[in-house]
Amino acid sequence: MSSFSSANGPGTVMIVDDAPGNLALLSDALQEAGYRVLIATDGISALEQLAYATPDIILLDGIMPGMDGFETCRRLKLNPATRRIPILFMTALSDLDNLLRGFNEGAVDYIVKPFRNEEVLARVGAQLTQARAAQRAEQALSQGGFAALAVDANAGITWLTAEAAQYLHDLAGDRDGLAGVLPAPLHDWARREMRCDAAAPEICTLLRDGVRYSAAIAPCQNSGEYLVLLQRRSADWDIDAVRGSLGLTFKETEVLMWISRGKTNRDIGLILGCSPRTVNKHLEHIFEKLGVETRSAAVAVVMERIGG
Repeated sequence: MSSFSSANGPGTVMIVDDAPGNLALLSDALQEAGYRVLIATDGISALEQLAYATPDIILLDGIMPGMDGFETCRRLKLNPATRRIPILFMTALSDLDNLLRGFNEGAVDYIVKPFRNEEVLARVGAQLTQARAAQRAEQALSQGGFAALAVDANAGITWLTAEAAQYLHDLAGDRDGLAGVLPAPLHDWARREMRCDAAAPEICTLLRDGVRYSAAIAPCQNSGEYLVLLQRRSADWDIDAVRGSLGLTFKETEVLMWISRGKTNRDIGLILGCSPRTVNKHLEHIFEKLGVETRSAAVAVVMERIGG
């Protein structure tokens, strides 16, 4: 998908309406103001165009033949590639029910028919300014090594950056259908932190496939939501340092490292050239030396020791 977005120019607007008069009026006003304009006459053709081009904002009529604007909006918000494009519904002043329905589907604003050019340009400009500010904030977080998302009081995801979506996908493994839902360990941690008034919130640390993920949470001002910052980095081990600091043998340290990367006893046996039974024997010695009873507890001891 290509983007026509410009950080300096006015930007690109997609208009979705089945009425030729509305398309002509809006297109002329926007082009005169310097915007690039894309046109679709129904929801299906809009979705088809969006597979190849990404506008900065969409003006969407609610009532159209075939796929109406509400279903179109719903699909756009379900698609990670288009969910953050601001959508303005176009509606009659008296059509309150459809206006509310549009907001429920994810619209950020509305334009009243009959159109007034000054109002259209003002609302489009305001939403583009907000969207670009959010993009700059996301870029700043990414440069700092963070991914960000927002959750509601039930720990349901209300907003997330593309990088955060990738982190959550990696944490969830091969499971599908996690849209809008935190992986279980993060979900449980977030709910606990929301109920806790501790001055120093607990940092959630998870390890998957040799990568360490950490999460911090804080309430957003005046929104009823919470901001979650995610960070990840490789959990590579200095075998000699770990072995020396914990009193483990070289082989025991190797076994523990592969456990931290999610490998089973059988996998570790194949990697190290020994039987699963031998791996289990090493584990018994590891548990005894570290004073723990589970694989995850043993890994946690090492991660705390090496600052991972």
